[in-house]
Amino acid sequence: MVEIKSDTQMDSMREAGRVVAHALAAAREAADVGVSLAELDAAAREILVKAGATSPFLDYHPEFAPVPFPATACVSVNDAIVHGIPDGYRLRDGDLVSVDFGAVLDGWAGDSAISFIVGRARPEDVRLVETAFRALDAGIAAAVVGNRIGDIAHAIGKVCRGAGYGIPDGFGGHGIGRHMHEDPGVPNEGRAGRGMVLRHGMVLAIEPMLIADGSDAYYPAADGWTLRALSGARAAHAEHTVAVTDAGPRILTLP
Repeated sequence: MVEIKSDTQMDSMREAGRVVAHALAAAREAADVGVSLAELDAAAREILVKAGATSPFLDYHPEFAPVPFPATACVSVNDAIVHGIPDGYRLRDGDLVSVDFGAVLDGWAGDSAISFIVGRARPEDVRLVETAFRALDAGIAAAVVGNRIGDIAHAIGKVCRGAGYGIPDGFGGHGIGRHMHEDPGVPNEGRAGRGMVLRHGMVLAIEPMLIADGSDAYYPAADGWTLRALSGARAAHAEHTVAVTDAGPRILTLP
């Protein structure tokens, strides 16, 4: 069931989204060669605590996971696509990092992700990250009243496939509101004109995930959470929480 949010409720989600944006900025600022992934999580968590918000990630325990998620941020490095656990690994020059973060404030959730490169960047990694954000922008542009979920999926997939990148099968965006994961699902590839019609008040987490070598295959790492590209190729992830409104898409997870 898809919950339609009122304008007031979307405003409340904007405040949760603002916390997420500031937390991601703090993690990005903390990232440097020699800094541990756990330190990135700590930097983001500090913003959460100061805002009086809680984490929808911490202790989240879906059926597929052997243990609850132990952190407030997912930090995925190089061939890790999503759901990386921030541990003692220390960043190296040229690492490609994706940070996914969520917050719940006054009962409403926000969810966003960024990808970036630490230190000296390889041109191919820059292109991968830039394409992830281009795909996100294309998906957001398609999130307009009267369009369908398939229009968002098609827009994302066109950018990703057009650049020669893979799209992890079965993973994509989702509805969001009082809970981090709600209906409807938002695939990262699909046919235009198909699926649920978008209405004013629908709020979606739109999140393209790309694998550099064009493959779609992945595998779960030993921790049961991290998803890695089967080929070992690098991956990137970008995400915003977006409200569908009569005035056009409203990004709720900007600073």
